[in-house]
Amino acid sequence: MIRSFTMRLITKEKNHHTIPRRLWSMGMLAFCALASAFAQNTAIDFKDGMPFSNGYVAGNTLYVAGQQGPDSNGKLTGTDITQQTTNTIAAIEKIVKKAGFQMTDITSVTVYVTDLNDVPKMNDVYKKLMPNPKPARATVQVAGLIGGAKIEISTIAVKH
Repeated sequence: MIRSFTMRLITKEKNHHTIPRRLWSMGMLAFCALASAFAQNTAIDFKDGMPFSNGYVAGNTLYVAGQQGPDSNGKLTGTDITQQTTNTIAAIEKIVKKAGFQMTDITSVTVYVTDLNDVPKMNDVYKKLMPNPKPARATVQVAGLIGGAKIEISTIAVKH
């Protein structure tokens, strides 16, 4: 009988500290999860007065806004599809790296072109510059792009 009473007393003492510790641990876990979710939402290259950011990180996903490929002077006209594609992918890579992602994290690409006849040359550059395995991709012909661009590319990347 005494042994039984002693065992119950010891069990109560152990459980007395266990419940608050569990609650504290669960609370800290919830706080950390919530804090990390909010900390991950970041605009990349947002400038006051602009209607968009060049990229946006939400959690472990990066959304890259449509990028074009101007030459080193910021001009699009006069540059061919090969150069514009090269410059466009370089602009994407800059945003991807600035956000702390890798080009291999890109999972989806949307390519907008003004002339379907440019697609074979665009594909040649794309195949060289985009890492394997290639992400899912859609290519769409549009009537026109801002600034007279021949190509614009937007991407989605997910950290592995």
